[in-house]
Amino acid sequence: MSNNPINGETGAALAQFFFGGAGPSHGELSRAFGAAGLGSFDDYKYDPNVQGPSKQQRVITICRVAEKKPDNAKKLADGILDALRRKGSFNDDDNAADIATLRSAFAHVGWSLTEEGRLERLGAIDLETGGRAALDEQLARLRRNIDDPAAALGFAKELLEAVMKFVIEGSGMPLPKNPKWPMLIHLSFDRLNFEFKVVDDSVPGATAVRAIYQSAKTVIESVNDLRNDHGTGHGRTLPTALREETAIYVVREAVHVAELMLSTYDRQMSGGRV
Repeated sequence: MSNNPINGETGAALAQFFFGGAGPSHGELSRAFGAAGLGSFDDYKYDPNVQGPSKQQRVITICRVAEKKPDNAKKLADGILDALRRKGSFNDDDNAADIATLRSAFAHVGWSLTEEGRLERLGAIDLETGGRAALDEQLARLRRNIDDPAAALGFAKELLEAVMKFVIEGSGMPLPKNPKWPMLIHLSFDRLNFEFKVVDDSVPGATAVRAIYQSAKTVIESVNDLRNDHGTGHGRTLPTALREETAIYVVREAVHVAELMLSTYDRQMSGGRV
């Protein structure tokens, strides 16, 4: 995933909020550009007698510069988003389509746009430094960012992989070096007692419980297969046979599986019945 939230797509999506003179003022844009250290690349000068570039064009131009200056890009995005929040742009129903487009564009480069219009990092989860809190944070972000199914599939795989590793290590089992996907599923399901053989046939509902665990396993396998073929990092388009609404369904199911695994792990660790 990119550390730079600004590219051609996100720049154009940000600029759309200023179409036709809408959005924050020229002055607020100037302050945002300056705070990001990019003011010198902005040619706008206020002159009542001269027609200067529109606000939309200014944003597009400065974002092109920020594409090549990742150290400044996050500050630029934050500055523009700050101005949009103060303007109330994220609370205006008329901007719903533009907000969805912007959220999708940011998600595709590894960033999450919250409902309030704040930018947060998506992507690889560092369990060593973030632990369970990092998992919960990424889980919440993935729930909010499924407008771009191809990108969301990539994030769903990374989340599920991190959850499985967390369960394995957290339950006291050393994590094998470079474990393959099937091994992660087997070991994490074994730790959580999700393996079908442990479901007692004499217990009412045993058949249904087995089906639930099999469904969870199928979701994890499917997310991995789809991610390997068409998720983030493997092209933007979805497989020909996979409709967008189906991809969104798969991502939502991945979120549900991650929640099931983590809540079961929590109950185990607290000494409760699984």
